[in-house]
Amino acid sequence: MSRIIYYYQTFTSLKPLLLKDTVVTHIHLSSIHFGKNQDNTPYIHLNDHPPNDKIFNNMWNDIKNANNLGIKIILMVGGAGGAFQTLFSDFETYYDLLKKTINDNKCINGIDLDVEEPVSIDNIKKLMNRIKADFGKDFIITMAPVAYALQSDTTGMGGFCYKDLYKSKEGLLIDYFNVQFYYDFSVESYNKVIDNGYPENKIVLGATSDMDVTNMQNIVKQLYSKYGMNFGGVFDWEYFNAGNDKKNPYKWALDMKNSMIDYNNYCIIL
Repeated sequence: MSRIIYYYQTFTSLKPLLLKDTVVTHIHLSSIHFGKNQDNTPYIHLNDHPPNDKIFNNMWNDIKNANNLGIKIILMVGGAGGAFQTLFSDFETYYDLLKKTINDNKCINGIDLDVEEPVSIDNIKKLMNRIKADFGKDFIITMAPVAYALQSDTTGMGGFCYKDLYKSKEGLLIDYFNVQFYYDFSVESYNKVIDNGYPENKIVLGATSDMDVTNMQNIVKQLYSKYGMNFGGVFDWEYFNAGNDKKNPYKWALDMKNSMIDYNNYCIIL
């Protein structure tokens, strides 16, 4: 089944999508960072606060309810704010904080490694192996490269070649790529990634909320028509202002779902 994914960093209510027959498949909860307090003790933050801060009580309640409906909850690490250089500067210390956060929140089904700062590929491999060892084979690992890093075998923002990672034994641990097609959201751009050796069922088409929804629907429809249920899916950054109806961001997910219909095998009974 093709994925329909929201990134979730501005913690408005998830209630509009908390439906028994919700079409949302994954929520990527954003974003984890690491650092040092004024007294030099290490911290882990979800955005600007510890993940267990009471400011997140309503958010965690919504996330648990979403998970109970079958939506996979993926914890995003990194992004534009960094995280990985700090993580690898004292790996055991910061990894223990990350592990505790995941263990404390049983609703987390996976981790999204959004590497937007130079790190070594060996450290990424070490992190991936540790995650699988600690959380099991069913724990999801995703990554969020920019499109050009998968369209060619140049280095991405992380300073390493994704093809080298994908072709290694650790590449087998990557469940899917949430690819940032923000600057070239098109059928041609998506196909360039597939033509460069990545399977379509692992490539999710990434959008930002300011994109035209009608155009998005048209592109998703074309890709689904070509790849069918092997199409990796679509994501939006981010939930709170997704789609045209800002009062109901869940409408975006419904629009994407309606664009993924197999019209070749679809008939209307009159």
